[in-house]
Amino acid sequence: MLNKIALGFRLVLGLVFTVFGLNGFLSFLPAPALSPAEGEFIGAMIKTGYFFTIVKIIEVVCGLLLLSNFFVPLALILLSPIVFQIFFFHLFLNGIAATPMAIVLIIAGITVAYSRKESFVGVLRAKG
Repeated sequence: MLNKIALGFRLVLGLVFTVFGLNGFLSFLPAPALSPAEGEFIGAMIKTGYFFTIVKIIEVVCGLLLLSNFFVPLALILLSPIVFQIFFFHLFLNGIAATPMAIVLIIAGITVAYSRKESFVGVLRAKG
């Protein structure tokens, strides 16, 4: 049962990050209305000249890795700071009511990681 749930979550994560990562380059989805604080934050990421681009490249590559079931633990590790940043972005700039999708992403990531817990044993060991 866990394997089927993890498969569904892996595919959802892969689709979300592939689509929204590509949207960062191709702008095929309408941009949501942003509050001034949100606009400043996103604008600052874009003004660096590299940061927003790197985040979107990581999203696309990791989304494709999740969809292809190739290097899934690596994709989860690379995406985890992005997922938590999405959560904190919405929590601090919009309030708790705006965080449901971010919470779903966190739960999905944890579920997929748990289904592959043997891949993380070495990273979670206190001493080598």
